[in-house]
Amino acid sequence: MARRRRIGDVDEKLQGTLSMESMREAFRIFRFVHPYRWYLYVGLFLLTISSVVFLGIINMFKDLIKVAQGGDFYGMSLNQMGLLLLGVLILQGIISYFRVTLFAHASEKGTADLRKAVYDKIITLPVTFFEKNQSGELISRITSDVDRLYSLFSITLVEFVRQIIILIGSISILIYTNHKLTLIVLATFPVVVIFAMFFGRYIRKLSKEKQKILADTNIILSESVSSIQVVKAFTNEVFEMFRYGQSNQSVVKVALKFARGRGIFSAFIVTILFGALCFVMWQAALMVQNQEIDPGDLFGFVAFSGIIGAAIASLGTFYTEILGALGATERIREILGMEQEVNTQVSSEPIKLQGLIEYQNVGFSYPSRPDITIFEDLNFSVRPGERIALVGQSGSGKSTIVSLLLQFYEIGKGDIKVDGKSIYDFSITRFRENIAIVPQEVILFGGSIRENILYGQPNASNEEVIQAAKQANAWEFISTFPEGLETLVGERGIKLSGGQRQRIAIARAILKNPSILILDEATSSLDAESEKLVQEALNNLMMNRTSIIIAHRLATIRDVDCIFVIEKGRIIEKGTHDELSMIDSGAYSNLAKLQFDTTIR
Repeated sequence: MARRRRIGDVDEKLQGTLSMESMREAFRIFRFVHPYRWYLYVGLFLLTISSVVFLGIINMFKDLIKVAQGGDFYGMSLNQMGLLLLGVLILQGIISYFRVTLFAHASEKGTADLRKAVYDKIITLPVTFFEKNQSGELISRITSDVDRLYSLFSITLVEFVRQIIILIGSISILIYTNHKLTLIVLATFPVVVIFAMFFGRYIRKLSKEKQKILADTNIILSESVSSIQVVKAFTNEVFEMFRYGQSNQSVVKVALKFARGRGIFSAFIVTILFGALCFVMWQAALMVQNQEIDPGDLFGFVAFSGIIGAAIASLGTFYTEILGALGATERIREILGMEQEVNTQVSSEPIKLQGLIEYQNVGFSYPSRPDITIFEDLNFSVRPGERIALVGQSGSGKSTIVSLLLQFYEIGKGDIKVDGKSIYDFSITRFRENIAIVPQEVILFGGSIRENILYGQPNASNEEVIQAAKQANAWEFISTFPEGLETLVGERGIKLSGGQRQRIAIARAILKNPSILILDEATSSLDAESEKLVQEALNNLMMNRTSIIIAHRLATIRDVDCIFVIEKGRIIEKGTHDELSMIDSGAYSNLAKLQFDTTIR
């Protein structure tokens, strides 16, 4: 049975092996640092110089010993060599500073561009994407996974290249010094590389598992914080603490498993390398005893052998870290490769709709529930400027009708036309610019009242904002605040009452000046006084606009032009309030009796 595939689901083939194709795909993420490649090129040049200078300093220690024993180094004394070393160290410090700064510039800007690209892609994806992926998981993609790539760009790859340069340079110096001992040191290299390749697969798998569990932990965090009022109302603080603690322990468990694996790998490398180093020291001691090499060369050989061992060990560690980071790119690349709903790069001329809406033989099932038919053959129309209401029990399909008009989902058959043209023939952005919605649960952004009203039309003037607030019956309470329009509403508008939030949402819709207005239970959660003010504001908003009202409270829709009664995805009755109330045992009449507790005639 097919199951829903979320972001972060791991492809089994990629999990088991890192093919050349998957490697090429992973490295495509580096296109985000390509605009800053000259910083990288100069940084790599300085990295090479820095590594060579480092090897030169180590080599000078050998010459110091030789001079101390009466040898010659370009006729320099020990004091002169000390000053030379000091100068080289200062040069090394300056080079390192600029190297780190250049790499930081490229990695910071590259990862910022990547983070922006992931966000831009997510924000333009269809509603169905957000139904399949929870917000905490998406936040994890933008934060945790991108941070791993930042570490890859700024530290891991740099050190990986550095260790390669040092390894090649050290081997070259050792071969020049004593090729016999060098061969003994290099005998350990193939063993470590082969082991690292096989071990890398395991590390990469654990890295993905860790990132996924971390994303699940972020989901819990996001849910509990965004629903904090529910948590506190049900006194479930302890439950949420326990739930988050369990998930957090799962992260720790996988992280420790990851650490144990790296520990085994490091122990193996250290054992092999130090075992080889001990053997090399024994061989070198015999050569000194036989006067085949002098003590100065022995010191240099031991030092460079240690550097080679450390470089090989580091390469193994960095290799596994690179694999882990590249594993994180799969989830990011999956998002970046998705087909977006809104193309922000393509501009088109604004359109102004008249508001003629026609549903023609519309059939629809939700993508997540294809076996359940919501609409079979839905047919109805709304004239420009007409106010209609959709009435019916929960689950009858009222909100789905609106969602289809907004193109949140694609219909299975039939067509929806506006002004005689299929809604799918419009630019989706330009089409939605003609629609405004006032929902039952108003979501305000955590800025000022002004910013929330301007969300309907960002380029509106201050006078237009004030006028919209007055039409929405919001200016009266806004003007009582010391900071007026600059008053901060708090996260999700928590500092305002329900009625105040609703009127801000209406002001936002008024400022947008839509051709089509959708009211989704806009007054159902308000007290009598707030409802009166909001209803007046809604009447101002609906004037000369095609309006679709989703309502449970029939008292709010008495004056609409037409009421459609929906039952199980079918329109079973239509007419005005007075007409439908006259139908004995009709669906609307029965609803009216229940709400008004009397027969309406």
